[in-house]
Amino acid sequence: MRPGIHGPRDGAALPARWWWALLPVVLVPSIACSQESPTSGLAVSSDAALQEMANGLLQDISERSGLSFTEPVRVEWRSEEELVRYLASKLDEEFREGEVERIRDSYALLGLVPSDLDLGALFLALYTEQVAGFYDPDSVALYVRSGQDEETVETVLVHELVHAAQDQAVDLDALTARARGNDRQIAAQAAAEGHATLVMLEYALEKQQGAQVDLVAIPNFIDLMGPSLAGAASASPVLSTAPRLVRESLIFPYVQGTEYVRVLWQQRPGRPPPFGDLLPHSTEQVLEPDRAFGPEPDAPVDIDINGGGAAVIYTNSLGLAEIGILFEEVAADGEPIGGWEGDQFALVEGEDESRGLVWWSIWEDEAARDAFVSRGQAVAAALTDATLEAHMLDGRSAAVLTVGVVPSAPVATIVGGA
Repeated sequence: MRPGIHGPRDGAALPARWWWALLPVVLVPSIACSQESPTSGLAVSSDAALQEMANGLLQDISERSGLSFTEPVRVEWRSEEELVRYLASKLDEEFREGEVERIRDSYALLGLVPSDLDLGALFLALYTEQVAGFYDPDSVALYVRSGQDEETVETVLVHELVHAAQDQAVDLDALTARARGNDRQIAAQAAAEGHATLVMLEYALEKQQGAQVDLVAIPNFIDLMGPSLAGAASASPVLSTAPRLVRESLIFPYVQGTEYVRVLWQQRPGRPPPFGDLLPHSTEQVLEPDRAFGPEPDAPVDIDINGGGAAVIYTNSLGLAEIGILFEEVAADGEPIGGWEGDQFALVEGEDESRGLVWWSIWEDEAARDAFVSRGQAVAAALTDATLEAHMLDGRSAAVLTVGVVPSAPVATIVGGA
């Protein structure tokens, strides 16, 4: 349940000092990088010191990320107040009137957020809490909060300059657009954030240790990283008190995305960027990277839900990551869920303005579908006026969960994907 801002990257960039719990690391002899390179002058700024710092990072970032800088990147200071105002305006642009409430009502019917949650205010608070800086594809510029210590500024620059290099190679706005659907959007964000985070961590740890760091070689990297982020989140007032779905969805791209890129670089020499054929298209692919770039990539099924006499006022997908949160949060079932192929839910509204939800999911075979339906009865039992039943949809094994008042079920069809 990402807030969905696909303009600026990292509205609330993670402070560098959160990452030191990742030690021990793999060290190799230090190899000095050339100070002069074709990219050394591509960072421009109205502040000479900031420009010099950014230009000194470009060659190292290019080597670590597998991306080249081909165009200038503007880097500027902004006050915390200026950054907060900018992010607030981006939120206002991002959502149509009433959309935030429809998102909230959808997840409230699933028992994942309070029905009276001011989701818009929470989104703004989350994205502006401890804001350190961000890269904005709209203006092709990187903004850094003034007043931070040099170590933090340098770490923020590394992370955000990776995003700038990404945006020169691919269209970040298009890849992370909300129009792609929640699950695909989170997966793309995981690729972008994981890529930038892995480069940032290697750079920062190398500076601390005085020797080159190869995080790709650490077999239990995610086990080290997860607790570190969880501890950092608990120290963040807004994030620590947000509903679990919101909290884990925000952290997912950094933790699971970093592991996705690490596994990719283990299996594909040369540190290829996680885009193009290597871009994950679902959170299932992020969690199980071989489904994205293995010998038989497993793309998710796309479902359309509309019509049928019901007033469909909002549709989106959950994806495997959010389904896992649903089962664990609502039914205390934390076991892995296998066989997912795709899903889509629809929020419907009756003539009396009552709202209900219909959620279709596709499974790889009847056995996987039946196992999901069996386990999901505990979820349905915990929700209000809910039923979960096995179905077939366009010849595929499917399940449908109905919650609340649904006077006339909308029509579901498979429209693409695997």
